[in-house]
Amino acid sequence: MKEKRFFKTLAATLAVIAAGALFTATAAPVGAAASEPVHAASKAAYVIEAETGKVLYSRNENERLQIASMVKIMTVLLSLEAESRGEIAFDEGIEISETAAGMGGSQVFLEAGTVHKFQDLLKTVIVASANDSSVAIAERLGGSEAGFVKMMNSRAAELGMNDTLFSNATGLPAAGQYSTAADVSKMTAELVKYDKYHELSKIWLEDYVHPDGRITSITNTNKLVRFYKGCDGGKTGFTGEAGFCLSASAVRNGMRVIATVAGAPTSKERNKEVSDLFDYAFAEYENKVILEKGKPADVKVNVSKGKQNKLDITPARDLKVLAARGENPEYTLIYNLPDKVAAPVKAGDVIGEAVITYGGNSYKVPMLAAEDVEKAGFRDILDKITGKK
Repeated sequence: MKEKRFFKTLAATLAVIAAGALFTATAAPVGAAASEPVHAASKAAYVIEAETGKVLYSRNENERLQIASMVKIMTVLLSLEAESRGEIAFDEGIEISETAAGMGGSQVFLEAGTVHKFQDLLKTVIVASANDSSVAIAERLGGSEAGFVKMMNSRAAELGMNDTLFSNATGLPAAGQYSTAADVSKMTAELVKYDKYHELSKIWLEDYVHPDGRITSITNTNKLVRFYKGCDGGKTGFTGEAGFCLSASAVRNGMRVIATVAGAPTSKERNKEVSDLFDYAFAEYENKVILEKGKPADVKVNVSKGKQNKLDITPARDLKVLAARGENPEYTLIYNLPDKVAAPVKAGDVIGEAVITYGGNSYKVPMLAAEDVEKAGFRDILDKITGKK
């Protein structure tokens, strides 16, 4: 077949048997001792490595619970996805409706009829969990909060959040609304892909200036962004029925971890449990870099009609394997590359892909040209013929 002639597969299998090196989702901490690695104060908890979704710890992760303002993770995710598609601009003005202005609970006291930039409203949702801003954004993107809720549930289905049902954009108590620690972690993993989110999620304290000059001070509801090393985002939640909830993200040494707890009895215990889960994950696991972005891989690609015959390639991002700390994981690395590429080639051009398989799952990364290769001229061709090159 033509496709088979065009592509060749270079496979390098590195196998070292290491107990506990690969992980699957279970109802107990993966690779941990029989005892809990944390004091389990919450009703449910779930910890994953963000890039691969590998489970590092789980407890009652699929129990359907009220999640309070962690609902706003989806509100923010849909907002950033809409901006990335060009459906709304960060500097677009949004007029505040009577409905949005009348929201109770956490708020920044928006006045009906005033106009606020989308980015500013989004910031108050991320930092201060503002219900009024959440509804204003929902009405703009969905036509109404009800329309936006349909978008939320549709996106949840796309993400495989099979135990989630949204009834509003805020997380305020509503009949039939529920989610799980595992599902919340899935939408957090999507949210942390956005640089804009991290730009806003790390704000600790700021004055929000209203159009009339009035000031509302906003403080980050996620205290861990200040008090836990590496934490750069997260969403808290609390209602009487939901208890204290938090889904947070932290990164150390190139490994991003998402920890979610639901139904803790106090905010102090919620924060401690998430901190303990972070400590556990970073102490027990690490990402081993198999292919490093910016460094040539151990294979080259043939070049036709170029000033040179071989091309170095490099991954578009680091390709990593999650492993128990100190262990060598078992994996298979395969390159899907063309037999030849024709010059000219520009550094950064997509040449093929690398596929790593471990733990029963495969992950792909584009392989890019690591250098420019100019098209050969007459003199270059002559030098090759005469052996000068």
